Amino acid sequence: MIIAEIGTSHEGSIEKAKKLVDAASESGTDYIKFQWVYASEILHPKTGFVDLPTGKIPLYDRFKELECPPSFYKELLDYTHSKGKKFICSPFGLKSLEELLSIQPDAIKIASPELNHYKMLEALRDYRASQKEKIPVILSSGVSKMQDIEKALKITGTENVSLLHCITSYPAPEEEYNLKLITKYKKEFKIECGVSDHSLDPVLVPALSIACGGTIIEKHITLSRKTSGLDDPVALEPEQFGFMCHAVNQSLASISHYGADLGSKRIIEQISEQYGEERVKKVLGSGIKELAPSEKENYGRTNRSLHYMNDLKKGDVIKEGDIAILRTEKILTPGISPEYYDTLIGKTLTCDVSSGSGVMLSHF
Repeated sequence: MIIAEIGTSHEGSIEKAKKLVDAASESGTDYIKFQWVYASEILHPKTGFVDLPTGKIPLYDRFKELECPPSFYKELLDYTHSKGKKFICSPFGLKSLEELLSIQPDAIKIASPELNHYKMLEALRDYRASQKEKIPVILSSGVSKMQDIEKALKITGTENVSLLHCITSYPAPEEEYNLKLITKYKKEFKIECGVSDHSLDPVLVPALSIACGGTIIEKHITLSRKTSGLDDPVALEPEQFGFMCHAVNQSLASISHYGADLGSKRIIEQISEQYGEERVKKVLGSGIKELAPSEKENYGRTNRSLHYMNDLKKGDVIKEGDIAILRTEKILTPGISPEYYDTLIGKTLTCDVSSGSGVMLSHF
């Protein structure tokens, strides 16, 4: 299963989005993926700035520019289906999840930073519990520890749920991928696993993930790396994406022809001839779960924590809307885990707090 991640590369243009669907479809993908963005579900307005070719702008404002109505995604779902491909999309909060489910996508992708958005995972679990045939869910595990993955899977369950190994770094160094984790996850969780690849090489990580038992590959696609989409600098252009699909199919042919063990060995041998044994060993890694060096500093900042949405005074009682489950990102201080959200509603502050700051248990 190959997923072409368009994400927000369309920049709000339905015409560009359809061109990206065309390019992904022609490149040989199975699923075409988008992101259902509402800035307020992702970031606090004070989260900091992002550098763009046009200059520095608030990251929150950049996400606001990427907001599209439900009709936009419904049109893309229909267009994707018209190409004989399946539509998959990532929600980032309760509103986007509800609207996404209303258009009946072929699968739901939970991005790495939302692996600990427990309120959203619980809402998705409750929706799936009401279904006769559960909608497929794919969880991504970048910038996470083993206990984070276990906690998420405890909420979603494992029926029709898959897991992608990922490094939350843009671009992600191939040598840090530790792809043997795919083998470990399959054995540990007994679910389909694969890789969400943010590295720049079109072949190295995808092909080796097949050798490790991976059955899903997700990679960003763009019409050009020079355009201004948030993820365009780490995406593959259509010709490269097609080359990746070809390499993946070759790897699958090895598994099919020689069997899993010998086929994996053949893939590793062939990739080693091209990239060198030492480099391939590094990409395969130890199979021990730990944060990759390039994403360590992101832990707690890229994934979700609790933040204040209003300036509040000592003695104020926390109401719905006073705190939110957000990514910390650039300049704010991370708060405590989203698991405390319900616990804190109705609690009284013992100090003044400012909008945007991370929620701490010591404030109560």
